[in-house]
Amino acid sequence: MKKWIWFALPLGVVVVTLMVVVYLTTHKSSLSDEAKIRLDPKVTQLPQDAKQAQKELKKVRADLAKLRPTGPYVVINTHANRVSLRTADSLIFDATCSTGTDRDLVDSATGRHWKFNTPHGVFKVDSKLKQPWWRKPDWAYIEEDEAIPKEESERYDPEMMGDFAIGFGDGYFIHGTIYERLLGVSVTHGCVRLGSDDLKFLYDRVKMGTPVYVF
Repeated sequence: MKKWIWFALPLGVVVVTLMVVVYLTTHKSSLSDEAKIRLDPKVTQLPQDAKQAQKELKKVRADLAKLRPTGPYVVINTHANRVSLRTADSLIFDATCSTGTDRDLVDSATGRHWKFNTPHGVFKVDSKLKQPWWRKPDWAYIEEDEAIPKEESERYDPEMMGDFAIGFGDGYFIHGTIYERLLGVSVTHGCVRLGSDDLKFLYDRVKMGTPVYVF
């Protein structure tokens, strides 16, 4: 089964299921041998106290329930190049995007190295910008075999990111693109590109702090 098929299920179910397995396989105090072997045949010598097992399970389920998103959340599927906005039981929005190439770039003059991938993990919306300007970093000049400008003002491009940008940490954004014909292809340097109409729809509906799940 491909990894992205997991997200055909409600994300909360997937997250809780995986975390329960991790919790149980790392807490050697409350499972029967039969349950222990089903989880991980390498784990041995666990107590067979059924009451304690039920108590521990109840506690971890309660703790994990607190981690489920209570409102809309964004899912970025880097394998299929899709962005969706969901709740626990419904799909609000789904669109084609472009994500990172996973390509390496090395500056032959200095040895500096960049990896152009969209990071996987759990993030949250930490900024929302209208009419964003892109500050062109060093790697963009090196990639194009151009001299790095000495003046800071020469780095800024008012068109590259489109009309809106949704930040989800460490300089990564969901933003627009002047290359909409390439949507659906992994061509970015790590950010997530959307078409202008889809970007506006998403921008209008996400709030600061909205969870963002990237896989």
